[in-house]
Amino acid sequence: MPLPQDIRPVFQDIQDTLVRSSVKVLWIGRETGTWASLHHWKKGYVAPPHKHLAGAHAFIISGKLQVRNGVLNAGDYVYEPSGILHDATTALEDTTYLFICNGAVLFFDENGFTRYTNWEVMEKLRSQAQATPQAEAAE
Repeated sequence: MPLPQDIRPVFQDIQDTLVRSSVKVLWIGRETGTWASLHHWKKGYVAPPHKHLAGAHAFIISGKLQVRNGVLNAGDYVYEPSGILHDATTALEDTTYLFICNGAVLFFDENGFTRYTNWEVMEKLRSQAQATPQAEAAE
């Protein structure tokens, strides 16, 4: 039976992502499905609702994020257990945070599942980032 999912390209929102947010993949643990990444969000960027399918750690380096009913400020750390649902998460100011995730994150809207992020998606991002400087240098 086919999955009731629309699996679109990972970079379907690339234009918005380039303008409003960026991510640097720091480490990939293929054997465990874990990854570490550094996220930079411009003020006003809104991450869509999502569900963590594994535990995740976030440390706010600078800025402020509106997460559920609270605000995370620079210096704050939060652990998100597996199964946690988020409404949209909003950058209240330009924000940088360290994110360490132990598994997939599913994104959804009012119609259901829209996309996911896991270590393989992060590996593609890292590969593209490494290829970009080489391509620019060849021009």
